[in-house]
Amino acid sequence: MSGETKKRVLSGIQPSGNLTIGNYLGALQQWVAEQDTFECYFCIVDLHALTVPQDPAALRAKTREVAAIYLAAGIDPEKSAVFVQSHVSAHTELSWILTCLTPIGWLYRMTQFKDKSSKQQQESIGAGLLNYPILMAADILLYQASAVPVGDDQRQHLEFTRDIAQRFNHTYGETFTLPEAMIPREGARIMGLDNPLAKMSKSEASEYHAVYLLDPPDIARKKIMRSQTDSGRDVRFSSDPERAGVNNLLTIYQALTGEPKEAIEARFEGKGYGDLKKAVAEQVNDRLSPLQARYNRLMHENGYLDEILAQGAERARAVADKTLAEVRDRVGFVAPYR
Repeated sequence: MSGETKKRVLSGIQPSGNLTIGNYLGALQQWVAEQDTFECYFCIVDLHALTVPQDPAALRAKTREVAAIYLAAGIDPEKSAVFVQSHVSAHTELSWILTCLTPIGWLYRMTQFKDKSSKQQQESIGAGLLNYPILMAADILLYQASAVPVGDDQRQHLEFTRDIAQRFNHTYGETFTLPEAMIPREGARIMGLDNPLAKMSKSEASEYHAVYLLDPPDIARKKIMRSQTDSGRDVRFSSDPERAGVNNLLTIYQALTGEPKEAIEARFEGKGYGDLKKAVAEQVNDRLSPLQARYNRLMHENGYLDEILAQGAERARAVADKTLAEVRDRVGFVAPYR
């Protein structure tokens, strides 16, 4: 990375389910803000999506949808590389090399694996679910990323990435940059509207769980107006689990407006939960309406999205293949004859 003035950032989202306001506030909004400060690589992680069964046609459609949402949210392809993970083969090759270096005990200790595998029959648990953190580590380390924008629930995966990078560096010599977590102050963990004690998920089946980024305004408003609150009256931030619903709505409002907590509490002084919900719905729709308009234009511009993804993959390969060549040399592979 010598000679570069900007540090690198790498992040991605799976093309499964429907992207939510939580994905926007916890990831996309932050990515947009980083583009002028960092050299950014944002991918659609379709390889990760295969840890659960996917309909091929749906996966292709969702991959393009997520790519268009990236751009509609404000990711500028002139500033950031936007690409599909499977278009850069270095991801899978480095993942295998790191797999051979990873103690299996590390994988069994991962919280995400324990949570997801506990909901499945032992015989139906795919090896991809266990090895998921290794592929994620390969994604990050290929680009020598200094920082990774993640929600606070992904801290363990980033620590795993640092551990495996240190193990490789100790075994084969200094090769990988150790990445740091980049977690936003507000909106890092948006909770479900119907269950504010659980993180908002893009794959949750409940109709009123999340506002999706492509929800029409009336649907988004309806979901927010039906969000769970409590029997209290004061509209104030709180760490009390009993007030998690109100706190979640206030967190969404703050992440969208950028206002300090004190100003928001003063704004809603003497007002009720209904007023808060209406204000949150207005802020959400004000942000989503232009995003949806840009998304619809992008999806109707024949060939544009494919061209952007091809250019992004080319930029990504230039960096990833350089790292992979060094890794191949370090582990003792014979270089191909040219």
